[in-house]
Amino acid sequence: MKYTRRAFLVGAAAVAGGVAFGYYQVQKPHANPLLNDKSEGEAVFNPWVKIDRDGITLITPHSDVGQGATSMQAALIAEELDVDFGQFTTDFGAPSPAYYNTALAAEGAPFMSTDESFTAETMRAVMGGVIKLMGMQVTGGSSSVPDSIDKLRRAGAVARETLKLAASKKSGIPVTRLTTKSGAVVLPDGTGISYTDLAADAADLEPVNDVALRDPSEWRLIGKDIKRLDIVAKSTGTQVYGIDLEIPDMVHATLVLNPRQGGKLNGFDASEAEKMRGVKSIVPVTGGVAVVADNTWRAIQAARAIEFDWGPAPYPAEMDGHWKLLSDSFTEDSLDSEWRNDGDVEANLGAAPTTAEYRAPYVAHAPLEPLSAIVRVTDDAAEAWVATQMPRFVQTNVALIAGLEPEQVTIHNQYAGGSFGHRLEDENVKRATEIALTMKGIPVKLTYSREEDFAHDYPRQIAMARMKGAIKDGKVDAYDLEIASPSAAQSQLSRQPIDMPASADKQLAAGAWNLPFAIPNFRMRAYRAQGLAPTSSWRSVGASTNGFFADGFLDELIHEAGADPLEERIRLANDDVARKVLEAVGEMSGWGSDLGPDRGRGVAFVSSFGVPVAEVVEVTNTDSGIRIDRVFVAADVGRIVDPIMFDNMVKGGVVWGLGHAMNCEITYSAGMAEQENFWDHEGMRFNQCPEIIVKGLENSNKIRGIGEPPVPPAAPALANAIFAATGKRLREMPFNKFVDFV
Repeated sequence: MKYTRRAFLVGAAAVAGGVAFGYYQVQKPHANPLLNDKSEGEAVFNPWVKIDRDGITLITPHSDVGQGATSMQAALIAEELDVDFGQFTTDFGAPSPAYYNTALAAEGAPFMSTDESFTAETMRAVMGGVIKLMGMQVTGGSSSVPDSIDKLRRAGAVARETLKLAASKKSGIPVTRLTTKSGAVVLPDGTGISYTDLAADAADLEPVNDVALRDPSEWRLIGKDIKRLDIVAKSTGTQVYGIDLEIPDMVHATLVLNPRQGGKLNGFDASEAEKMRGVKSIVPVTGGVAVVADNTWRAIQAARAIEFDWGPAPYPAEMDGHWKLLSDSFTEDSLDSEWRNDGDVEANLGAAPTTAEYRAPYVAHAPLEPLSAIVRVTDDAAEAWVATQMPRFVQTNVALIAGLEPEQVTIHNQYAGGSFGHRLEDENVKRATEIALTMKGIPVKLTYSREEDFAHDYPRQIAMARMKGAIKDGKVDAYDLEIASPSAAQSQLSRQPIDMPASADKQLAAGAWNLPFAIPNFRMRAYRAQGLAPTSSWRSVGASTNGFFADGFLDELIHEAGADPLEERIRLANDDVARKVLEAVGEMSGWGSDLGPDRGRGVAFVSSFGVPVAEVVEVTNTDSGIRIDRVFVAADVGRIVDPIMFDNMVKGGVVWGLGHAMNCEITYSAGMAEQENFWDHEGMRFNQCPEIIVKGLENSNKIRGIGEPPVPPAAPALANAIFAATGKRLREMPFNKFVDFV
């Protein structure tokens, strides 16, 4: 690719930093956090496995926000440890740099995922080293599987071999004659010594780190259908989420923040609220006011009785202003990066190119579980119980607010009732800490009302794209793609105690610049819009909007060329893995067969987080509106860890992507988000949900995650299907502005 000067300088700085840190420092492991409270007779093999006489505990530090990360991590450890589901418990563990996530480097490096050149791989390694040194413990970016699959299997293997060594010393039988099965070391005569009985002996040994991982042909769990650890609890309503927690002697709180996000609080009158039943105190917090009461309902009712004088929003008050800022951002001064410039676009567009403008709105994260947190602060310590994807950031922020050192702050991570990027933020914990400081020693449970959660969500970025294209000899020949949007990463990191160097934001172009298509003349430029509402990472981040833009206009060009939408994409594909994904979805869907009158079939392809995904949507144009009949999805993640979880994640991503494309947007009026609840921001209804058929491929030589990649192709595939059925081209989400759905 061609680098901008900025991208080159950042890359050079990263390399220089890696050299400065030194190979030894990068390779040196972080301290094992499990040793901090190790008990007598407890064997701690590494940061992920500990065993004592009472049981086996597997540490699963990637947060579980509904995607099944806990079960996945446990399965990887159990595969090599030789334990069965039901023989162990799991724990999220304490925040620790030992749980750094180097898989984030794959998405952060300015290279296409298909680029495996020496330069690309070196840069990924350097970035991985920096992430390790920083101890970046983050769940997100569909990185949990690629981050875990080797290190957690190794963790299980180290524990297994150390237990075999303990059994050897105890029995006098050489390690080479010992095997393991179902949580026990098996002697040659078939006698089993349980791991728990060996724990005290293993506790005195140095872990056996020279281990070999098993061949896939020997796997018992990986690649097999697994019953998730949380399936019974979630099926019976007994799963405990962060919002369900009760701590002895705790009080309840809620808050009202300036609905014009980032605006000031000029003043308030809480005289009526102070008189209400159960109210204990009214506490000013950053950006607003909290009410502390004896239960959450009374706190919320009192909060609604407070009169506020709010300052203005630091962004346009009305949506026209937001769209104008985006429209005005297509300038050289706002150019973030030119990510692709193949061939000669200007020379081949011709005098009358095909043009279009696409738009995508802000949308909310809106997980079913609103934000909450419990915080207790004393003079020399603090504890927080919260569902978070960034526990070390939470730990640091609580410490900063409470005037403590991070090691004085204990974080108890919890299961989350959804996230979609929402729990990458920690404003809820910051505000809970501010409240807790006013009543030291007392646990404060802060719960956001649904309305406050919507009002103070940091939504997905608003975005606009402008395109030009030309065809030649019945083929797509030139494609000029420009996208403007705010940087979610810039907004997000501005709320964290971290100083990241200025660099091109890859997410501004994600899902668009990395098209694996050999279009002779292709240029893709991303522009960074400033002055808009604060945003945050939303499921599939930049690709969630860019995939709609890039594939939607490509479909327009293909139709103009008179080519078949699927066949032309396959012809253009210059990556074998992507081509096979397209071929698979065509075979699955019976592409080319007659659907009958008033029906349409649309295909879309987007690659995000290294995963090529192709989707075909079938619709019927009924007298009452568009009905989505079936969706076919093919995706390649290199290795499928759990087929059932893979199938569920893909289907959930399709429903998420379709529902938001159909119905959802956040709009601002008088500086405030107009949507307050699910009835204002309605996803897909049960009766609208189509049949979804999924096929996972394993042709890629790198293992990837599947949580986010199914989302981006859903919108363009639906739009392309609606065009095929009606002749109406949709270039703006949500689509219900232009068509009805049944």
